[in-house]
Amino acid sequence: MSTTDEHAARFTLLRPLLFTIAYEILGSATESDDVLQDSYLRWAQVDLATVRDTKSYLAQVVTRQALSALRLSARRREEYIGPWLPEPLLLTEHDAASDLVLAESVSMGMLVLLESLTPDERAVFVLREVFAFGYDDIAASVGKSAAAVRQMAYRAREYVRSRRNRFGPYDRARIAELTEKFMTAATTGDLAGLLSMLAPNVTWTTDSGGKITAVRQLVMTGAEQVATILLNLLQAVHRRPGMRIEPVNCNSEPAVAIYTGDHLEAVLVLDIVDDVIVNGYGIRNPDKLAALAIARTITRDPGRA
Repeated sequence: MSTTDEHAARFTLLRPLLFTIAYEILGSATESDDVLQDSYLRWAQVDLATVRDTKSYLAQVVTRQALSALRLSARRREEYIGPWLPEPLLLTEHDAASDLVLAESVSMGMLVLLESLTPDERAVFVLREVFAFGYDDIAASVGKSAAAVRQMAYRAREYVRSRRNRFGPYDRARIAELTEKFMTAATTGDLAGLLSMLAPNVTWTTDSGGKITAVRQLVMTGAEQVATILLNLLQAVHRRPGMRIEPVNCNSEPAVAIYTGDHLEAVLVLDIVDDVIVNGYGIRNPDKLAALAIARTITRDPGRA
């Protein structure tokens, strides 16, 4: 095998893992693709004889590139019109449902929470808590001492634990069941059925980026208000010729996609704990919906990718 082929083979084997790392740091599949492309160009110039652990080496390269991209996009996110939500991630049949840690880490609720960490804290949390990298490897990735990384990991872990409820659902069958229940209640006008799925203090956030008409109130709280908006929206879609609603697997959570013909109009992602929706996210920004054209495989174990 030529050196070029060896570089490509090693990178391809680890690509789902590297994409997962980048996505969890960035919350953007589009930016993660760019990071992986830049990382491969750097990797292709590396003397393989100097690489003792390919996984750790490439994880460090991808983390550095992802942090650079995150810092560059900070101003764009500050100037973003309305709430900023991560890009929803359409998953292949090799989804994360069998790996609870991975499924929780890519959930919309977790990604939104990670937005409140600093870039370094976010990278440290992801590398340590999700991928179990050693402190020395993480230190090399973020340019800090191992002692500083250890403290950063502790602070980030405690911050997340104090604000994040237990994750659920846990398996593909349960995801499908809850999605179908939600769609049936919302499209048939079953207010009682929909209310039974909503936590009393449920929050619904809509992200259009100012690029498309959205509901006037972009963040809503309370079961009755959220149920009313969802009933009005999904019943209107259900009645309109040419529009349809389909269940999809986004971020290992129940989700529905709204189409006009073959054009994706919106994705609704449901954050569920103990079989009730605690948060809902409506993504209408066409730039973020473009990423759903490709189903992704995510993993913590390259041997299972």
